[in-house]
Amino acid sequence: MQRHLKPAAAAAIALLSTFAHVDTRAQQAPAAVAAAPMGESKAGGLIIKYRDSKRSGAAIAASVQGASAVAAARGIIVQRERENAMGARVLRFERVLEAAEVEQLARDLKNSDADIEYVEPDYVMQPHWVPNDPRFGDQWHYTDPVGGINLPDALDITDGSSIRVAVLDTGIRAHADLAANILPGYDFITDVPTANDGNGRDSNASDPGNWTTSGMCTPDVVRNSNWHGTHVAGTVAALGNNGIGVSGVAPKAKIVPVRVLGRCGGFTSDIADAIVWAAGGAVVGVPMNANKAQVINMSLGGQQPCSATYQNAINKARNLGAMIVVSAGNANLNISGFQPASCVGVLPVAATNQGGGKATYSNFGAGVFIASPGGDNGEPGVLSTSNTGMTTPLADSYRWMQGTSMAAPHVSGVAALMISANSTLPLNMVSTIMKETARSFPGSCSGCGAGIVDAAAAVKSAYAYTAENEQNNTTGTQQFLTKNPADVYGAINDGNSDNDHYLVPLAAGSTLTATLDNRGWIDMNLYFYNSNTGQVLGGSAKAGGGGDEKI
Repeated sequence: MQRHLKPAAAAAIALLSTFAHVDTRAQQAPAAVAAAPMGESKAGGLIIKYRDSKRSGAAIAASVQGASAVAAARGIIVQRERENAMGARVLRFERVLEAAEVEQLARDLKNSDADIEYVEPDYVMQPHWVPNDPRFGDQWHYTDPVGGINLPDALDITDGSSIRVAVLDTGIRAHADLAANILPGYDFITDVPTANDGNGRDSNASDPGNWTTSGMCTPDVVRNSNWHGTHVAGTVAALGNNGIGVSGVAPKAKIVPVRVLGRCGGFTSDIADAIVWAAGGAVVGVPMNANKAQVINMSLGGQQPCSATYQNAINKARNLGAMIVVSAGNANLNISGFQPASCVGVLPVAATNQGGGKATYSNFGAGVFIASPGGDNGEPGVLSTSNTGMTTPLADSYRWMQGTSMAAPHVSGVAALMISANSTLPLNMVSTIMKETARSFPGSCSGCGAGIVDAAAAVKSAYAYTAENEQNNTTGTQQFLTKNPADVYGAINDGNSDNDHYLVPLAAGSTLTATLDNRGWIDMNLYFYNSNTGQVLGGSAKAGGGGDEKI
């Protein structure tokens, strides 16, 4: 059970104490949302995880050979295989197939081999963006009082210095308005045609362009290079106050570019390895990441429920201390049928328009964490760094783009600001505070999460965050609060009651206010004392549980 105490001091030494009685009628968390039916998609291979009993090299090789033979009997040729960061085997086909065909193969293999823990298609992921004509203009998504994220006041407190954000995307261009904030990254694309740079995995995360010709990915579809990763990275951390172009949300944060999307998208197996690597984990055949990211941004996805491969990678990354922000998707459907947005432990972001309502394309649902500007049809999109090249890269430029891909990096940037403002902020508190401080939707946005991310409110609350020192049960062990204002987060730890004491230094003639934010059905009391005399200066003791106490 948690308590949230917010003393706001303007100064005379006072001792603040709380008394709590636990009511047994605790409320249960809502059940998880069931996955929606899977939509049409593509897959380029299989990901097979064998049980521990089959970990010997010879046994695994024999099983992989058997799986390849089953595939070959159906006209599916396995081109190569490798081990991923979770210890599973990745079988890459010589061509991309309809997902339904690969799903049937996966089911048959699972049923035929008791030593397989799980087998699933290596789905092809796509960036979550909606094209829009490029033009130069103001970044309304930061400053608009209706649809923006209230960024300027946050930048008065911090600029994101020392925080690293990994952008898992199409790679990056060394744009003049971004280059100084780019750290060494990695290209995780194993398929050479998809990579479009003449080789597979390497240490060069540059974006060579992802243009396609007719029949390359989808019949009769021709696309120019979109420089998606450069645009997303610019929203997170384009240089600010440098006299040119635009600014990122966290203009002094550093970007770790991780290339996972190329021509026709990117494979789940590559993206999963990249998630682990970005967080500081080991990946077979890849050097360790010297720039472990505190925040991972993934503006990408596919229309399938969360796979075991994704979930295992996300679990590893979170255990390594990374916060993972993902785009909700652009199909105007519930995120329960999309990955990685439906995975446990990620923070899915919906897109809003300039009026603060749901963007027409944005996915939605109970699993959405929060919303952020993404632009909408017929309205301005998000302005960020780009390139003029229609195929290969040419000159630096700026471009409007729309999509939940553009919404997610706003949230990643705000997370970087929050961590920069308070290096002691626990990972779970970043998301908790961001959710608590979100601004109510000025427009209609059902299933869009807690509200529109409010950068200033989130950063101010993050700066004020103070963890409770539970050895504060007496006046002799009271916790000294050094911040003003301070947000103290604590819990009832000793059964039926708990007394917590806080010492707040005040100058003579000042005023002290406090709110005890009750998070459960708990009877709590709040009192002010003079720390020198023990005199009660004020208090709030409402009868019953569940209400806040204010003085």
